[in-house]
Amino acid sequence: MTSTTPRPARHRSLGDHTWRDQAVCQSIEHNPVDPEIFFPDPDETDKITAAKALCNQCPVRRVCLDAALEGNDAHGIRGGLTEEERGPLHTKIAQRLDYSRVNETIAAGRDVHLTIAERTAVVQAAYHHGLTTQRLAWLLKVTEEHAKKLYRQHRHALDHRELNQPETGTATSEAGGEHLSRDDFGTAA
Repeated sequence: MTSTTPRPARHRSLGDHTWRDQAVCQSIEHNPVDPEIFFPDPDETDKITAAKALCNQCPVRRVCLDAALEGNDAHGIRGGLTEEERGPLHTKIAQRLDYSRVNETIAAGRDVHLTIAERTAVVQAAYHHGLTTQRLAWLLKVTEEHAKKLYRQHRHALDHRELNQPETGTATSEAGGEHLSRDDFGTAA
């Protein structure tokens, strides 16, 4: 029995197309691939099956899918999914929150494609890790003033959340000047 370990996610940087060189669908001398199998008609199930089988072997399948979704590419089989299968993902891409992207941005400073939700998570993580506004500005490719504004907004949200938290202290009652706590009341029989 062969054991496989999942490879870490590889996210492409902005404008990076080098991942295509690693794609199984690239036709080379020892592996001729007909690109037409990736653009089948809906009733060509043999082509769809063959294309998906190639995609399932591809080391950059996820990157290919991300590129298709981020580029709003609605044609052909990309990342192992048909046009119809990618349809719902296209509508949800703006709400994507992939923490591997957030972590890669924070840890490595990679300029990956981030959604609004992921950019917000980068701000939160940067704030909690004590990153400077200069570093946040560099990570998000914004001005330092904008980074300061993002940190202010995050601090404000934290303060607002703390104000709306219910009191979690123990119930106390004053009886004869003594403060009684929950432990003083015993357990119900």
